[in-house]
Amino acid sequence: MKVLFIGGTGVISSACSELALQQGIELHLLNRGNGTTPVGAHLHVADMNNHDQVKKAIHNLTFDVVVEWVGFTADQVKFDIELFQGKTKQYIFISSASAYQKPPERFPITESTPLNNPFWKYSQDKINCERVLMEAFEKAQFPVTIVRPSHTYNKKFIPVPGRYTVVDRMKKGKKVIVHGDGTSLWTLTHSKDFATGFNGLLGLPDAVGEDFHITSDQWLSWNRIFHLIAKAAGLEPDFIRIPSEFIARHAPDFGAGLMGDKAYSAIFDNSKIKLFVPDFNPKIPFEQGVIESMAWHNEDPTRCTVSKTLSDAMDTVVAAYLAKN
Repeated sequence: MKVLFIGGTGVISSACSELALQQGIELHLLNRGNGTTPVGAHLHVADMNNHDQVKKAIHNLTFDVVVEWVGFTADQVKFDIELFQGKTKQYIFISSASAYQKPPERFPITESTPLNNPFWKYSQDKINCERVLMEAFEKAQFPVTIVRPSHTYNKKFIPVPGRYTVVDRMKKGKKVIVHGDGTSLWTLTHSKDFATGFNGLLGLPDAVGEDFHITSDQWLSWNRIFHLIAKAAGLEPDFIRIPSEFIARHAPDFGAGLMGDKAYSAIFDNSKIKLFVPDFNPKIPFEQGVIESMAWHNEDPTRCTVSKTLSDAMDTVVAAYLAKN
């Protein structure tokens, strides 16, 4: 099977790339060449925003599957439709589970849950992309499959706002913000588990015209998530619980992803992906994944990247909340 990943070196896509090569797939990557290309993959260098570069990079190549990992706007997917119509048997668009209705009206979330996010432009743009692609499927038989990851992480990615910045705050004795009261339930998925489900869709004819989310079956409260991070780091943090609406008012950039996603519980029904890909069975609990992540960071201090901008914004929110209360 000949597969093109547009992107292919990110947190989620890198795990899928590695698994694809292990599965004997002829893997091609189309990106700017700034990431690490896995051994055995064919790299085509182009900036996806430069249409002439892209057309030149892949010229007359055809693929069994094309996966768009870095498409965020309707204009981007319209270009993809024009570029790959008749040149692939399946086009997989990576959307986002944050596109599902916010706030949710019922659980668990299934693929039939409405797409509606009035809070976050990122999610709104993903919804628009999906609409364009499904219209192309219905009117022109463009062979699209929609995939919606939720919060997916790997050993290089501590899955909280600010990533290692939160651990740094714990080390320095600064207050660590937990949004809301910390009791809402959340789903974290290891990229290796995601890859098993995702790669099972590659080249699957029955998946064309369908949509899927791919997540873990483990649900944890945010209190538990932050506690497990602190435990893995060997720290006793000073937590402060602040309403998401308050955070969003005082730090809009920090708060957008809360109001548009993490402020609400996220419990998913994975029946559909398991029906199409019976091998999908998430095996890596967050308790294990976060220990591996902390160990990876501790191996090399240069990996422990801290965002001073975000930490300062957190300080601003904390100060405002304490002054109010």
